[in-house]
Amino acid sequence: MSTGVIILVVVVAVVVVLGAAALASRSTRSGRGLKRRFGPEYERAVARHDGDVRAAERELAQRVERHGGLRERALEPEEAERFEARWTAAQEHFVESPKGAVEEADRVLADLARARGFPDGAQYEEQLSALSVHHARHVQGYRHVHRVAHARVSEGADGGGPGTEEMREAMVEGRGLFEELTGPVERRRGGSREKAGEGREYRRGAHGRHLPWGFTGRHAKGS
Repeated sequence: MSTGVIILVVVVAVVVVLGAAALASRSTRSGRGLKRRFGPEYERAVARHDGDVRAAERELAQRVERHGGLRERALEPEEAERFEARWTAAQEHFVESPKGAVEEADRVLADLARARGFPDGAQYEEQLSALSVHHARHVQGYRHVHRVAHARVSEGADGGGPGTEEMREAMVEGRGLFEELTGPVERRRGGSREKAGEGREYRRGAHGRHLPWGFTGRHAKGS
């Protein structure tokens, strides 16, 4: 083998190694970016793919590609008040009808997400996917509410479906997304997210009263 051929083989080998290293580095950076963006949702995706990190990251990257450019619209004050009144009514109805309260909470979240510019609630999976890109910290609450709301009532009697305590937990968990969606629109700056108009400790309803955000076990049990 001539010296020229040997040099060519070495150069090709070096290029291949460097290319592989560059791809690995890019994949690592991409994975870290997805972890930062999705938080707990990243771990849920990995678990759903039975630990296959690459498959999970492909799924999450596809979500970002489909929904990353979505621009949320801010709610008008009157809209926010109507949604707050509906959520408050659902919480207050929980003692009398836990299942009915969770079903209404599911409808409120779907309608609220649509009002903010996300896909229609009739396309639940697509709406959930878009929400996970922009509100990853709280999307699990919506998932929990939706699952409990659509579970058969008879399941609870056998211990295989949601009982009153799980329905209460779903309401509490779902409230996180509700509060985020009724809050100010987030905007990105320098890779981080910030909210305009933060600092409010509570909201007021249509009649100026404080809304009962403290939905606790005591409320759920009616004591």
